[in-house]
Amino acid sequence: MAYANIDLIRNIGISAHIDSGKTTLSERILFYTGKVHAIHEVKGKDGVGAKMDSMDLEREKGITIQSAATYCEWKSAQGVLHNINIIDTPGHVDFTIEVERALRVLDGAILVLCSVSGVQSQSITVDRQMRRYKVPRLAFINKMDRAGANPFRVTAQLKEKLSHRPVMMQYPIGLEDKFQGVVDLVAMKAYYFDGESGENVRTEEIPADILAECKEKHAELVAGAGEFDEEVMNLFLEDKPVPAPALIRGIRKGCLELKITPVFMGSAYKNKGVQSLLDGVCNYLPNPKEVVNEAHDQQNNEQKIVLESRADKPFVGLAFKLEDGRYGQLTYMRIYQGKVSKGDFIMNCVNQKKVKVPRLVRMHSDEMNDIETAQAGDIVALFGVDCASGDTFTDGDIRVTMTSMHIPDAVISLAIAPKDKAGQVNFSKALNRFTREDPTFRVHRDEESAQTIASGMGELHLEIYMERIKREYNCEVVVGQPQVAYRETITQRGEFAYTHKKQTGGSGQFARVCGYVEPLPEDAVEAYEFVDDVVGGSIPREFIPACDKGFKEAIKNGSLIGFPVVGIRCVINDGLHHAVDSSEQAFKTAALMGFREGYESAKPVILEPIMKVEVSAPEEFQGSVVGQLNQRRGVIQSTESNEGYVIAVALIPLSEMFGYSTHLRSATQGKGEFSMEFAKYQAVPRATQEQMIKEFKEKQAAGKK
Repeated sequence: MAYANIDLIRNIGISAHIDSGKTTLSERILFYTGKVHAIHEVKGKDGVGAKMDSMDLEREKGITIQSAATYCEWKSAQGVLHNINIIDTPGHVDFTIEVERALRVLDGAILVLCSVSGVQSQSITVDRQMRRYKVPRLAFINKMDRAGANPFRVTAQLKEKLSHRPVMMQYPIGLEDKFQGVVDLVAMKAYYFDGESGENVRTEEIPADILAECKEKHAELVAGAGEFDEEVMNLFLEDKPVPAPALIRGIRKGCLELKITPVFMGSAYKNKGVQSLLDGVCNYLPNPKEVVNEAHDQQNNEQKIVLESRADKPFVGLAFKLEDGRYGQLTYMRIYQGKVSKGDFIMNCVNQKKVKVPRLVRMHSDEMNDIETAQAGDIVALFGVDCASGDTFTDGDIRVTMTSMHIPDAVISLAIAPKDKAGQVNFSKALNRFTREDPTFRVHRDEESAQTIASGMGELHLEIYMERIKREYNCEVVVGQPQVAYRETITQRGEFAYTHKKQTGGSGQFARVCGYVEPLPEDAVEAYEFVDDVVGGSIPREFIPACDKGFKEAIKNGSLIGFPVVGIRCVINDGLHHAVDSSEQAFKTAALMGFREGYESAKPVILEPIMKVEVSAPEEFQGSVVGQLNQRRGVIQSTESNEGYVIAVALIPLSEMFGYSTHLRSATQGKGEFSMEFAKYQAVPRATQEQMIKEFKEKQAAGKK
């Protein structure tokens, strides 16, 4: 492929709530841009499945599990050829890391919303992720052909639920089964999508029956663009017509500043409106030069520097995703600065190792197209480059690191083991690979029970990995009871004054540490804080870090049920030392034991993860749905009716959610569906806490025998 002008490159992601039609939309984009020559559905009867769902499990379950990358070319309405790199991300909250890492390296995004369901729980999560990485986005209201489609309600929800400032770029021609096309409110023309696959775009005048509404919406669009463009504002105030280029310029500026969200609409499944959305991507989303990308200069005290999207600058790239391919590890990389060619040597700034680039490819889902060179703004994949997800690479002339992505904590754990001893080697291989590929999939060994514990973002997340171990490594896995990731904390201040004395032959150990532990405020960012209030040198300065180490060691396992302690401030304000017998180890031990002393008197409590659960089911099942949520210690936050469906949102402890999908299906004749995501940690009821402490002590006693 000829080298693209960087101004004409778009790196975009497609994100949404599960089942909003992201993969169907990606499939249509590939078809209209000529990357695929036939359309296959996500759950198609032809057995082929969507191009972007390349994993067998994805095709069977009809969901996206791994984000897939592809690239295409699109000639915009202005006749300019653009290069578009696309990442299709999963909608299910259990695979949220795939969305995080995609948004970390993308310049713009399409937020897909269902025209009936509107803004759903996962839409809110995805939007929060887009804000975290300051990603400009377009909204695409999909499924306009469905009964109950209402783009005006969805646009209002963008404002109410997501605090966006939506601007309708299009007006629908008909709704539900009468949906025929869209009116472009910039050009004030009607577009219809003819042909077997909607590939022929026909331009007509706006139908007379909706002309007045379109003029009204056009005026709103001009007013929105006018806030970001003086020429548009002056023409608007003088009541003169605004030329399309000026209107596009104003909307683009507002979109890049994250102040407005252009709203498009259509039906990907019925092949309507996708070409107009592609024009919107070219017109309103940023090119790589219009996004500020920062890195930390390792040779200058981690000073922030801004990377320039230019090919003549020193090379900087970020490895954002790893995959085990047929030919070894495949490393997806976003190039932020400079260029890289096949055969070049690049340096991993994390471990300082130089590696050669043996092969450079562009990914088209699971297909690879070899290329010789890639430059700033490109998203490519490299073979034979050993690294971890989030590592920064440079050409060795500069040493910088990019900020890594946000990795959420795991909420659920399972004890796992290979069914027979023969599978042990493959079992270890699989776990090594998956933990490197997915930072939210964590594995550790529980020393007390000698079990291997896998932790992840939810039941489906772990279920998929267990299935992949079986299929890809031919290793049957035995799974134990799910274990919730509890935490411990304190509810009041607790004092401590601990003296550590040990006399053996020769010099002994002596350290005294005094202070207190207290709860951190609820809005604290960190889970642990250390405060040094020692005056007068009662503890020498060189031993203060040892006290911090001792506290950090202590909070790894609380004394109630052995889970990590969070939300705690450890303060030392006095102590004693001995000229000969005091050492770093002595103060570390004193701090650890002192913490335990203060912890006992600080009224510790157990915290459990609380999930935000959104259930959708036909209205006739409202009673049983709400009843089930109440039975599971659920606190109902809201219930609303929408097109014959009731949507209930509740906060429920994760420990009560195991097996819920089966119960919901049986209570709603298979018509109910739910999604859940982590909301917060909350203290468990006292009776439950006492029972948990008792069980923990029994387990400890059994382990000592």
